[in-house]
Amino acid sequence: MYVVIVGAGEVGTTIAASLAADHDVVVVDVDDDRVESLKYDLDVLAFVGDGTTLSALEEARVDNADLFIASTDNDQTNLVACGTAKTIGDPFTIARTKSVEYLHTWKRTENAFGADFIVCTDLLTAENVVRVVGLPSAIDVDPFAGGLVQMAEFEIGHDSPVAGQTVAEADRFDSLTFAALFRHGEMILPTGETVIESADRAVVIGSPESVQSFAMDIAPDATPDSADEIVIIGGSPVGYQTARLLEERNFKPRLIEQDRDRARWIAEKLPHTMVMQHDATDTEFLSREHVDEADIVVSALESDEKNLLASVLAKRVGAQRVISIVDSGDYVTLFEEIGIDVAINPRKVTAEEIIKFSYETVAENIAVLENDQAEVVELELTADSELIDRPISELVSELGFQLVIGAITRDRSFVTPRGDTRLRAGDHVIIFVETRYVSDLTSMV
Repeated sequence: MYVVIVGAGEVGTTIAASLAADHDVVVVDVDDDRVESLKYDLDVLAFVGDGTTLSALEEARVDNADLFIASTDNDQTNLVACGTAKTIGDPFTIARTKSVEYLHTWKRTENAFGADFIVCTDLLTAENVVRVVGLPSAIDVDPFAGGLVQMAEFEIGHDSPVAGQTVAEADRFDSLTFAALFRHGEMILPTGETVIESADRAVVIGSPESVQSFAMDIAPDATPDSADEIVIIGGSPVGYQTARLLEERNFKPRLIEQDRDRARWIAEKLPHTMVMQHDATDTEFLSREHVDEADIVVSALESDEKNLLASVLAKRVGAQRVISIVDSGDYVTLFEEIGIDVAINPRKVTAEEIIKFSYETVAENIAVLENDQAEVVELELTADSELIDRPISELVSELGFQLVIGAITRDRSFVTPRGDTRLRAGDHVIIFVETRYVSDLTSMV
């Protein structure tokens, strides 16, 4: 597939790195340094140019492109770039925006701005936060098969009941599959005899009920029923969208916003959210408002430095769990190393959403794990697929790479994969596989 990407920032570079091995990728950016860096780091064609202009897009041969991605940090630039691309050829165009308003406009006709799809960073990030809130002991949650299946990643605490157990002992649920363990940066595809260690990150795939039950086993005190007190620090677009989505799920969060006008506006828009106009870095205020008793604190201020300070203060005063929005991917590890429970990077979330479109409709859904080491891929099997009509145990043993079939849905019903299970045409199969083997897997569908 021939792909043109406008914007060589963190999102564009992540997308280019993911696609470069299997596709012809061209990247256009106005910044000389970014372009030079890409030329040396990735196997892509990169050049300096304004992606909103005909001349730059003609040089990028957009008339031959299958996929056009506008991923700069400027909403208007991305929308204009998509419109310009449509005057040259007919690629599938994707625009990245932060503003939900552009998404609402696009949804009215789904061809506004020349964009075939719009990825809204603020909304995607808020949705990720809310999924984690709904499964408090998880650090990552993704739905598959229309919600019939969940993939969740958990960090095993030193005091977790499953630390020291084998996978067979920890897996007591009929519709749950242990897909992988990540230990000190290394990936392990576990057997029943594999021992789960504290600080491991465990990836499980199964029905939402089984994933929820497993979460309760890992951390009995961190269940959804206990997440009554949710505090959002910052009325940024992500903070606002998070509160709005929580209201839709019948939560009643509290939100702290320092700007008086912004606080008033949010209070008028969100009747079930208690909005407090104050500085969230004031520890006396945090104690007075019982933030120390919060089950979950979401730090959604508009700079990483402020989020870091607010998150540390929330942990220090005693908040049970802190989720922080981290705009720079370089800071995610820092937030995690100082004890922040979950660090969500909007740019990574956006890149993952856009990368889904590179599978040319083969993959229904994907989730990228642990710095792109592995992916969870949802595939709908065709009658010609090499994966059907054979027992899973036989199929997996004959492949030239390892994978884990985590779940199957058939006719909108959940099917637990076992060694003697045979896949059928029309099945939706959720598979855990190393990123480097994704193309090999999708070619078999």
